[in-house]
Amino acid sequence: MATEERDVRGVALVTGGARGIGFEVVRQLAQQGRTVILGARDPEKAGAAAKELADDGLDVRAGTLEVADGASVRGLADRVAGEFGKLDVLVNNAAAFADWSETASGADLDASRAVLDTNLFGTWRACQAFLPLIRQSDQGRIVNVASGSGSHGDPQFGLSTPGGMAASYAVSKAAVLALTSKLAAELEGTGILINAVDPGLTATAPGMDEMGARPIPAGASSVAWAATLPDDGPSGGFFRDGEPMPW
Repeated sequence: MATEERDVRGVALVTGGARGIGFEVVRQLAQQGRTVILGARDPEKAGAAAKELADDGLDVRAGTLEVADGASVRGLADRVAGEFGKLDVLVNNAAAFADWSETASGADLDASRAVLDTNLFGTWRACQAFLPLIRQSDQGRIVNVASGSGSHGDPQFGLSTPGGMAASYAVSKAAVLALTSKLAAELEGTGILINAVDPGLTATAPGMDEMGARPIPAGASSVAWAATLPDDGPSGGFFRDGEPMPW
């Protein structure tokens, strides 16, 4: 899915940007003319990934960011404030995963808490830390990468699918959808648009294409679409490929 062609220059931050969907979202946003900060926990991986894209002529900068660590999030926010004075786009892509066989009744709650701390509270931390900078933008956009596993509307991986597998991950992504709705209601009338996006089953690991997963650029394009919405675009929604998803 191609994103809309228009003037989208500005500054973007993508968390979890060193690999997979996040890396491709960084590429696509930079190809549109943005300066993109590639956020990742490991500074060496962030630097190597950013250099790969910068060597292609894209304005990509490395940023060390552990969304489960408040000090790390605030540190990068301070850096962005010092260098740019604003942030136009925040893409909350960083995520932790639970074992596919995990059920709600059998989950190790310490492990579940770690998943929630990244997927829900990490997203929440980033929104809180970077929102003051997004308020300085004329076209502020926040994109929370969610999942059909956190909805009741996905017939294959949704909350009510048989077996109730990957419980912690699904619960965390359902909470991300709720957070998106609450923030959208709070930000109504400010010009800041915030939406959740399901990139769909994407081939981010070996063998996933054999499961019917689509190529990474397709999943990333779904996310980049929400980062480039026009001023009259939706807010508080849940989308895949630009189409509303039930949840």
